[in-house]
This record gives sequence, C-alpha cells and structure tokens, in this order.
Amino acid sequence: MHSMRRWTFVAGLALAGMACAQAEPPPLDLAPYLKRDQFERVKISPTGAYYAVTQPMEDRTGLVVVRRSDKQLSARIIGGADSVIDDFWWANDERIVVSMAERFGTRDEPVAIGQLHAIDADGKNPRLLASPYGMNDAVNAATLKVGLDPSVYMLDTLPQDPRNVLVSVVEQTSDPTVHIDKLDIYNHRRTPVATAPVSRADFVADHAGRVRFANGADTGNSSKLYYRDDNATPWRLINDESASFHRAYPLGFSADDKLAYLQVEQASGPDAVVSWDPATDRYSPLLRDEQVDPYRVLRDLDGKTPIGVSFMSDRMHNRFFDDNAPTSRLYRSLEKAFNGDAVFITSATADRRLLLLYVWSDRNNGDYFLFDSTDKSAKRVFSRREWFRPDQVPPSREVSFKARDGLPLHGYLTLPLHAEAGKPLPMVLLPHGGPFGVFDAWDFDDDTQLLAAAGYAVLRVNYRGSGNYGRAFTQAGAKEWGGRMQDDLTDATRWAAAQGIADAARICIYGASYGAYAALMGAAREPGLYRCAAGYVGVYDLETMYRDQARRARWAKNWAGDWLGERGTLAARSPVNLADRIRIPVFLAAGGKDERAPIQHTERMEKALKKAGAPVESLYFPNEGHGFYTEPHRRAYYTQLLAFLSKHLGGAQAQ
Repeated sequence: MHSMRRWTFVAGLALAGMACAQAEPPPLDLAPYLKRDQFERVKISPTGAYYAVTQPMEDRTGLVVVRRSDKQLSARIIGGADSVIDDFWWANDERIVVSMAERFGTRDEPVAIGQLHAIDADGKNPRLLASPYGMNDAVNAATLKVGLDPSVYMLDTLPQDPRNVLVSVVEQTSDPTVHIDKLDIYNHRRTPVATAPVSRADFVADHAGRVRFANGADTGNSSKLYYRDDNATPWRLINDESASFHRAYPLGFSADDKLAYLQVEQASGPDAVVSWDPATDRYSPLLRDEQVDPYRVLRDLDGKTPIGVSFMSDRMHNRFFDDNAPTSRLYRSLEKAFNGDAVFITSATADRRLLLLYVWSDRNNGDYFLFDSTDKSAKRVFSRREWFRPDQVPPSREVSFKARDGLPLHGYLTLPLHAEAGKPLPMVLLPHGGPFGVFDAWDFDDDTQLLAAAGYAVLRVNYRGSGNYGRAFTQAGAKEWGGRMQDDLTDATRWAAAQGIADAARICIYGASYGAYAALMGAAREPGLYRCAAGYVGVYDLETMYRDQARRARWAKNWAGDWLGERGTLAARSPVNLADRIRIPVFLAAGGKDERAPIQHTERMEKALKKAGAPVESLYFPNEGHGFYTEPHRRAYYTQLLAFLSKHLGGAQAQ
C-alpha cells in the first residue's frame, strides 16, 4: 500500500477452531464509543466574556457562543445536513465569523465550501457574508442559479480594523482565478485589494494586514511561492518546485514584520523551518526534527506571530525559535504542570490575562482549561469526552522497524489495558485512509481504543506515502497502490508476529476508505498472513476511481496519473479483479450516499467475492455516506464488526 500461497480447506477449519477454543471474553459496552464529543474546538473572546464552541450533532457540526459568567448559550450558527464548521474567528470584541465546510460521512475529510457567516456574541445581527450558492435567502439559489457565485475564504481578521476582514475570493471558472478582497462583516460588501499570481492560491498577510505571500500550483500541480513587500509591489516568484524540486510554505512573520518564517521540504528526511529575510534574501535554519515534519505552528499570545512548532512522534514535542522568550517559557511551565500531556494555546484575551489551553494525549481525547496568567491558576471548562478516564484507557506507543527495502517505518501499537506481558495477542492491523499525506498519530483514536477494549492488539502503520516523514517518504508511495505501500503493511504484520506481539494465527487487517482498499489487497496478496479482512466505505476499483478524478479538472487528472499510476496498470491493482485470490472471510460495509467511495465499489467487490466462492458478509445503509452518521447505524456496524472479528480472532463481541 509474493508469492500467492493459499489456505487449504482443512487449515481454515483448524484456525477457526483455534479461535473458538479461546476463553470467551465478556461483551463490550459500545455506548462510550458511540457517544459523540460534547465539544470539539473552543476559543475565548477578546474581552473574555464569551467562549465560541463547535458542537457535534448527528449529521452536522454547529457553533455556539457561551457566556463565560454563567455558561449560558447566547448565540448559535448551524448549517444543513452534512455541514461542519471549517473554522471560526473572533473578528472583533463582540462579533464572530464562521467558515462552513461539507462532510459526507464520519470518515470523510471536511472540505470548506467558501461560505462565511457572522453573528454577534449575544445572537444579534446574524448575516450570511458570502456563499457560492448565492446570497438570496428567500429562494433556493443553489437550484435556481445556472452558475455559482465565488467561494470566499477567511484570510486575516485585521485586528486594527474591527469592521472588516481580509478574504480570498475564488471565481468558479474552468481555471479558477483568485483575488483578495476586504469584506465588511456587517453588510457583506467587498472591496478589491489584490489579485493572485497563481492558481489555487493561499495567502499570508503580515501584522499590518498587507498580503505578502501567495502559494499555489499550476495545472501540473507544481507548487509556486510568490512574495511581495507590500500591497503596491508586484509579486515575484521565490520558489518554483519544477526548478528547486521542493515546496516551501509560508508560516507567518516576526512581530516586526521584517523576517518571514517558512516550512521548506528537503531532498531527504523531514521538512525544516527557516527564517527568510526578504531584504537580503538570506535563509537561516531554525528548527528541524530528525524524524518527523513540523506538525503545528505555535504562535505568540497575539495569535499571529510564529514562535515555534510542534513535532508529532512518540508524543507531542513543542520546540521554539527562542527558548527564553516569555511565551516559550510559559509553554514549558504548562507542559510540566500537565505532566507532559500535549498543550496548545488556542486563544487569549486582548489583555493576555486569560488563555484557553487545549490539553490532550493518546489517553485523553481533549480538555480545555482556562488559565489565568496573573494568579497562575488553571480551571477545566470543557471536556470532549469526560466519560473516558485516562487511567482506564490503554496507552499507544510508537514503534519503528524497517521495510524489506530498508526504508524506516514508524507506527503506533496499542495493547489491551491489562494485557499479559509477553503473551502474543490476536491483532488487528489498522491501515489509515487517505492515503497520501495522511498519517497516524499519537492520539486518542476511536477504532483503536474500541478494538483494544475488545481484547486486540492494534497496530497502526505509517506506510510509505503517508505524511509527517518528509517529502521523499510521501513520494515513495506514488503509483504504489497495491505495491510497495502494501508491502509495508505486510512487513509490519510479520514484524509484529516475530516480536511476539501478535499471535501469527490470529491477525485481521481492517481499514476504512484507502484502508479498506489495503485490507482487501492484503487478503489477495497475502492469503496465508491474515485470518480475515474488513473493509469500510472502501475503494476497490482503481480504474473507476481514475475516471472519476479525471472528470473533475485537468489538475485532478494529472494528480491521478502521478499518484495512482498509469491507467493501464490499475486493473491489476484493483481488489475487485482479484477476488479469486481471496480465501479468508471478508466483511464489507458501505453507504449509498458516499461521494468519496461510491457504494458501487463495495457492491461489485461483494459480487466478485461471492462469485469466487469467498466467504463474505456485508452491511449497507442507503442514506449514509463516507462513514455512518446515526447512532443506530454505527451501533449496527460496530456490533457486526466485533462479531466478525470475534468469530475469527476470538475477541469480545458487543454487549
């Protein structure tokens, strides 16, 4: 993501008997795992009078404003089905701007649609600021309009201008053009500021609101970074991937706006963070980890000035440009106070007295604390899932090993909380979706924790093509669907068995989206390695996927060729065409409204398996998308998944 060894009928019966012979574990209560987070992201208002909070619901995520004094709700913004809050900003002391996104299922990645809303903290003056579906609330503009209005995305809150924000505006044309406007957050009027020098551009403004970086790509998906000194100066190209063979991303400016900070890809190994002086064109290295890329930018209490970055490896590590700077020292003291858990300052009041901290770990899905910088006190104000006690959740530890060609691989191993030391366990290999640029992390992973609670060792592997380990590692996965990417998962499985972690006779491969593809390819390529395979909302026909991508735009067709591979090679790397090689039991699940991995992939996969005589069971919900939303459907899915795994590996079933 070899040789085609096949199970005999007798061997299959023997292994099934082994699974049944294990002592039957008590049933697992699914309720804690099915409950949604109470809250997701929280930011405090500049005055400290309010919190803005994103709140998940069944098929959407809304935003609520809560008074800090009495925790009472004072405002709410909620979109339609499949809508989520992409991001939100306190644009001034009392008004908040919200960007909307769409997500068609729990396993889908939200995509911002270019729609902005604004509302006062007390619920007054709600306003649709921009929408690609039109601004007429009285009619269904999405169905009446022949074309779409521009998509509008937040760029900068302009703290010195409480009435306006900077936005990037994407015109809906065959070759989308981008320009920058100033947007009035009360009457939605836009004033042109600048045009972009490159397609699909993102921008970075300095502290004065001058737009100085534009980062985009051409139709061949070659990255281009442009810079200018101010709004009146022409753009100049400072990095062209086709010439430099690396990409560079602007992170922001120093407090005096004289230095820029960039994340720069390297020829080998992880990305580096450098400073760049536009006046002298001098680059100076600042931070680089030996193993992983920068994970998140750490900013000063103004919420804008970069002061360091976080790195995700065996845990979260915060590193700073200047360890003696006040906010750097504050971070160090907070990390010590929270016993090494990850700490991130999400927002601060304008006077810098009150800070909102997000604290989390592999065993804690996240708590928000209000920190008073005057008396140094911290009080928990929101918890995402307080029903999970961290000391009752198994930890996840980083593991490392080498692929067959010598490439270093990293992942995370989670064992049941009270697992007997040194005893091989039934194991689930859990390849992540994506696949490119996505990666497993040291975090509270829902499927991992549920499977560990059911008695399984769970191994998550960042196979080549994943993000977080540098440009070369990601590019090593190009055109390797079903090839070396799959070999990495095979090598990881064999490593776990050789280490005595996994019982070699009781290993299942299970994943969603690309992970489902990898699960079925694993079953086809390594029929003697896995006892069973499960695919959730998967893609199983690469030719169909290629056609779907190619219809979208020229750049998407180029992406498909660059990353999926030549079209003539795709059929041989599609599980739907390899069903006759699969002899182990398979469980498939999909939703009829899935736009990322249409249900036809799963239906054809099931039909091919049945024709080949492979044991297969399935679960379909016509009104679900890329991952099931409703609690009854998720309960049905995890109940059947656990029953399937229990039958073949011997772990707990659902209560």
